[in-house]
Amino acid sequence: MQVKEIYEFLDDLSPFELQESWDNSGLLVGAMEDEVQRIYLSLDVDSVLIDEVKSNSLLIVHHPLIFKGLKNLNSTRYPSNIIKKMIKKDISLIAMHTNFDKTHLNRYVATEVLGYQNVVCEEFFCYFDVQDTFDALSLHVKEKMGLETIRRVYAKEFVQRCALTTGSGGDLIGHVKADCFLSGDFKYHQAFEAKENNLNLIDIGHFESEAYFPVCLMKNLKNFPLKVIMSNSKNPFDYK
Repeated sequence: MQVKEIYEFLDDLSPFELQESWDNSGLLVGAMEDEVQRIYLSLDVDSVLIDEVKSNSLLIVHHPLIFKGLKNLNSTRYPSNIIKKMIKKDISLIAMHTNFDKTHLNRYVATEVLGYQNVVCEEFFCYFDVQDTFDALSLHVKEKMGLETIRRVYAKEFVQRCALTTGSGGDLIGHVKADCFLSGDFKYHQAFEAKENNLNLIDIGHFESEAYFPVCLMKNLKNFPLKVIMSNSKNPFDYK
């Protein structure tokens, strides 16, 4: 099957034109005319994963391997080391990043993982009603996402409406129209701003909130003519 056929299917599912101007989703390694025998799904591309992927395969990932222009290809350094291995094994790469956040991933985490209904999505936000205490919401999120610990900002006791953005949503704090915001990678000054503006925060982690990408996309590839393999990169952080 040609990469072009798969790309067109993905573009219908989650149009690449929806990606943000700073993003680099789309076909990053390979050519549209390349023939591939199987598909792998993962959040990222790392060295362990690329060693496991068989030749003549297509990787569909969430995070683009190439974000900025490369001035050289030093194969001893990331990401050039990954690109070299991919070329040698005839592995193609498609990234579905901010376009898939908007169309699928945020809604999937809100509904399928956290179990909320009547979710309304606006760009990078998914909104849903909670009508519970902040402590109860925190415990619910922790249990449903399998988090060992959560980092949070307590600004008010009761939460009526909640907003969710998977990945890193700290820069969006000023645009949240809710009592609580769930996202990852919150910085100190963002937390301070939220508390002063009476907005609760729950940090659900960047990796942890987006690790659902493979299973979310797999739901839309059930009847695909190629074998689709769910995999995932490793979280670069560990916790002691």
